[in-house]
Amino acid sequence: MVFPLIAGAGSFTTLLSLRAEYSSVNILIALAFNMLFVYCVLRATAKVERILSRSAIYLMRKFFGIILLAISVRLFTANISALLGKM
Repeated sequence: MVFPLIAGAGSFTTLLSLRAEYSSVNILIALAFNMLFVYCVLRATAKVERILSRSAIYLMRKFFGIILLAISVRLFTANISALLGKM
């Protein structure tokens, strides 16, 4: 259970990209809150699966995937424009 709290998919890449825009203290506080939130979600997974249907879980997965894609595009465009501006 500890592994998903600390090293989820893309977490290290996310931390590196966030470091480019935010200070370390803010990232550490956000990481601590995120670990607490993920722990609570993992503890309540069985209850949530009973309440929601498979299609609702599938839709939520797709929705949050789109949000992550939008965040990554924003970070990419901000960094590429800064890189091209220096040339």
